[in-house]
Amino acid sequence: MNKSIILFLLYIFPIISLAQLFEASKYKGFIESQVGMTNKYVVPFWMRSNQFGSIPATGLSNSWLIGFQKNLKQIESTDFSSFDWGLNFESRVNLAGKSTVDLIEGNLNAKWWIFEGKMGRSKDLMGLNGDSTLSSGNFSISGNSLGIPKIEVIIPNFYRIPVLDGLISIKGNFALGYIGKTRMNPGVFLVKTENHKMETFYHQKSLYGRIGKENWKINLYGGINHQAFWGSEKQIYGDEFSLSNFGAFYYVFFGKAYSSEFIGSSKIGNHLGSIDLGASINLKNVKIIGYRQNFYDVGAISKLANIRDGLNGISIEKLKFNTDNSKPFRWKKVLVEYFYSKDQAGYPWSITTASGDEDYYNNSYYLDGWTYKGLGLGSPLIIPSKDAKEGQVYNPIKYYISNRVSALHVGFDINLFQTNLLLKGTYSKHFGTFSTSPWGGSSGKLFEKPYGLFKQVDQFSFYLNASRSFRNNYTIGLIGSADYGQMFRNSFGTIISVRKEF
Repeated sequence: MNKSIILFLLYIFPIISLAQLFEASKYKGFIESQVGMTNKYVVPFWMRSNQFGSIPATGLSNSWLIGFQKNLKQIESTDFSSFDWGLNFESRVNLAGKSTVDLIEGNLNAKWWIFEGKMGRSKDLMGLNGDSTLSSGNFSISGNSLGIPKIEVIIPNFYRIPVLDGLISIKGNFALGYIGKTRMNPGVFLVKTENHKMETFYHQKSLYGRIGKENWKINLYGGINHQAFWGSEKQIYGDEFSLSNFGAFYYVFFGKAYSSEFIGSSKIGNHLGSIDLGASINLKNVKIIGYRQNFYDVGAISKLANIRDGLNGISIEKLKFNTDNSKPFRWKKVLVEYFYSKDQAGYPWSITTASGDEDYYNNSYYLDGWTYKGLGLGSPLIIPSKDAKEGQVYNPIKYYISNRVSALHVGFDINLFQTNLLLKGTYSKHFGTFSTSPWGGSSGKLFEKPYGLFKQVDQFSFYLNASRSFRNNYTIGLIGSADYGQMFRNSFGTIISVRKEF
């Protein structure tokens, strides 16, 4: 029997059993079947980006998705005694030339008072924006890849501190995760070895604040998030590295530099994040949110040397979207963003920093840069070499071919004749990296560029997701996506889906 058929049968039988369970219980779930067609070798940009790793196969394919969850109940912030638990599961099987099964989400969680605990893989986002579905993606964690398995403690919703009539609210998280074995640069090893894949761990924390009382129309937001890869320093540096595992994490947590006689002064691991600012205005019929993410990678932000780089956005949401379902056209949300990462404090006239240009997402120790299982963790607008059209100049030791980008992005959430439509369009200009620029890469100072010059290219990518609900919790969907330009191979893809919720 065909391997794809066997895989499908092994997958569908548990789905049918679970569906029967859902109908008789308080759990929620869904089953979805997709038939897709894309170019033979490539899935269009917005069909594969910010999908939490749930990506169809190339060419003609059939995919099945299953998900179920037990939601956490609402607990008031004044209730110290209530406790609840939940779970989330979602899996995807692609039936094509090479059949695959992916765990998109699988975690247990619990809630007490204002805190949530979570263990496992989740659909992760980190950063302040106006709408995670319509946005081009956060700089730190955009939901582009599968979630990193981790243990996490969260304040998921803004908690009003009970002083000054709740003027100040906070939320945040603390997480420890496991990346697995990652490719390290052989040149960093002080211990001789043929194995340059080392176990790598993940740390994340964030703290966000809001200023505004419950009845205020205007609220101000601000916060910072910090992510880091680290691990196996003893296996890499041997006796030159004197810290224990706990001591190494202490340095990672505070971003402290470490050095010894044969180890140059540097932070342990790869650190990255954003400092975010925003404001919201509640009017009679609409809510407006403006936001700015300021990027940091290797330290230029401490001198505001790369302050020109950032994600700027505004979203406008209609507050009474569901009050009149009889109109043939209704709009729910509009989002506009401008993404800029071209500066990086890498120009000869930039403020001098010891660490040189930021070189976003590339890293001299971790050869796969800011990725997890081959997919970028941050904004998909910064492009890996493997996704680029052949023929462009790049630095072969860097995972990302273009991290100097300017892009205009728009998103719409509307309803037309009772059909929900999500539309996204992105026009971007790509300038490669500083190591393939006229100024060359830098590490505190400029040096010769041996790889040639990246030629500026333009790219346009479009996405449409149409869905309509029917009786008995059935939904029929149509996705269309296309790329046109010089950064990617021109492509088009479409997916037809049928979804049943229980």
